[in-house]
Amino acid sequence: MDISGTWLGTYWQNGLPTRFEATFVQSGNSLSGSMLDDNYLGEAQLSGEVVGRSIRFTKRYLTSSPNPVDYSGTIAEDANSMAGNWRIGWLYSGKWEAHRSNQDLMADLKNRLEQKVPATANTP
Repeated sequence: MDISGTWLGTYWQNGLPTRFEATFVQSGNSLSGSMLDDNYLGEAQLSGEVVGRSIRFTKRYLTSSPNPVDYSGTIAEDANSMAGNWRIGWLYSGKWEAHRSNQDLMADLKNRLEQKVPATANTP
């Protein structure tokens, strides 16, 4: 199962959602990449592994926070979504989920095309 590519996701902390964009690069079971949070925490590097449908990685922010964030989860059978838990030491934890971004963009494009009014409808 190869999860390489761009993913859009959300993680929850204290019930509040934060969106993120992750780029995963997988080589065998090894995982590397980057993640950009849609908040003040900003960009982070990640490293970890994929074994079967299990994923584990550690996110380290480049400037804003010295604490690494450990993610673990399960990849869907179709390899287009994943979800699990994150943890910072023993104090903070929450849920996360992610979906391949091209799937979301393609669904959005399909919806837009289906709703498009034919060009002849606007001509006199």
